[in-house]
Amino acid sequence: MWYAIISEDVEHSLELRAKVRQAHVARLQALVDEGRLLTAGPHPAIDAENPGLAGFTGSLVIADFPSLTDAQAWADADPYIEAGVYEKVLVKPYKKVLP
Repeated sequence: MWYAIISEDVEHSLELRAKVRQAHVARLQALVDEGRLLTAGPHPAIDAENPGLAGFTGSLVIADFPSLTDAQAWADADPYIEAGVYEKVLVKPYKKVLP
């Protein structure tokens, strides 16, 4: 089943993100390689694809997991958690309807 992992950053998270971004992206790439990632990306802090120094306010990952417990465990192990990037992480089932 699909699960949405909706994360909110702490303020001024850009430097924290940069420190562990490679490890964060590697975990997402593993989901891609397994055919389990629907989409993933950050929420820019301003209305721009590349927000520069304004940074990001959070992230969204929609991926396939066997259960909510598994999705939560995956989210809890994100390098952004340990680095203090995320202030809050919500994991919930997601039903893909379109396209």
